[in-house]
Amino acid sequence: MQSLHEVAGYAAAGLIGLRLVLGVAGTRYARFSQFIRSPKHTLLYAGDMLRHKEPRYLGHNPLGAAMVVAVLMMVGGIALTGWMQTTDAYWGIEWVEETHETLAQLLLVAIALHVVGVVHASLRHHENLVLAMITGRKRAPAGGDIL
Repeated sequence: MQSLHEVAGYAAAGLIGLRLVLGVAGTRYARFSQFIRSPKHTLLYAGDMLRHKEPRYLGHNPLGAAMVVAVLMMVGGIALTGWMQTTDAYWGIEWVEETHETLAQLLLVAIALHVVGVVHASLRHHENLVLAMITGRKRAPAGGDIL
């Protein structure tokens, strides 16, 4: 019988697969082509944010987009290394277990940073981003907003 840990890992892997499909064929703001920005653009946005001059995005802002990519990679890596530990070839291999644990710890840091970023953007742009993540809707664009 599989443990809850394993079931959660397979569920996470399935959700990563779903998010990858939505990133290619999903709605406008779910598509990677709509929100993935260059590292230069992301760093410029981070500088604007530190100066409290960042524009409002109707979709993911560049730092939010970077977080999406980071979380997808971390959860994907956690799922892969978790699965690897169930195989004969990688059972008991130290680097696989260490990678699994390190990615899980980094994911916790990323989650904390994500929460801080959502709270910051919600306060800065006067909108409930948690609700927007659930409903997929934000208030109408205003001048200076980036679609």
